[in-house]
Amino acid sequence: MRIALIQNRESGSGEAGRVEAVLASLGADVVAFAVDRARDAGDCGADRIAVAGGDGSIGCAAEAAAAADVPLAVIATGTANDLAGHLELPTALDEACRLAVEGTEIERIDLARASGRPFVNAAGAGLPPAAAEQAADMKDRLGPLAYPLGALSASAGAEPIRCSVEVDGVTVFSGDAWQASVAASGAFGAGASFNADPADGELDVIAIEAGSRARLVKHAFGLRIGEVESQEGVHSARGRGIVMRVDPGEKLNIDGEIVTAGELDPAGELSFAVAGGFGLIVG
Repeated sequence: MRIALIQNRESGSGEAGRVEAVLASLGADVVAFAVDRARDAGDCGADRIAVAGGDGSIGCAAEAAAAADVPLAVIATGTANDLAGHLELPTALDEACRLAVEGTEIERIDLARASGRPFVNAAGAGLPPAAAEQAADMKDRLGPLAYPLGALSASAGAEPIRCSVEVDGVTVFSGDAWQASVAASGAFGAGASFNADPADGELDVIAIEAGSRARLVKHAFGLRIGEVESQEGVHSARGRGIVMRVDPGEKLNIDGEIVTAGELDPAGELSFAVAGGFGLIVG
């Protein structure tokens, strides 16, 4: 069994560096690649690809696995590990490595793109990047708890953003919003979620319209229990082609990685779609 291992040694738990040795101890022939060489992982004749890192490392690994038509194993060594938690994949390193080598049950999962950038969970503007930035300094001390605390801190000080969102050519929101997010799996922020099927070939959208901070706290609770779409002031839709327009200087949180809208499109007109899928080893 040859495994191409894409690893992010800087990810939250610091365990990514151990993965190669554990895989080898289980009998795998391991060829290791840094995250910035993820595309090369599909060209080494591997039987499967494994990714050791946080959620932000999975998109490029999934892209490589899809291109090579081999399954992907997720060895969650980040802090939030949203995809692994959402799909109930093992997060203990030894167990995850064993699944990577010995797993035979494979499920198709959607691979989404934000103006060409691959992602598997969610991409959001407004509060999501602000919350991630607030959480960054707390992750080493608090682990996953840093994310809800970061969201609470961001909610107290962040300002609404101006945005519009179209789903399959129909405008579903235009105005000031606390948050606008597009989701494949719908998992983010170490336990927050909204109702998205990671394998339906469609993307889910929510836009939380600006209002009082008291109402924002209710929305934050709705995200924690997966019921935000039913709340007043929340606009939701599902479709295959999404366009979000924001100021080019606005930040986005894409699977935990922060970029500006202008990095993806100079005008801040961002396109989202499912770009096929990949096989994920789940059992």
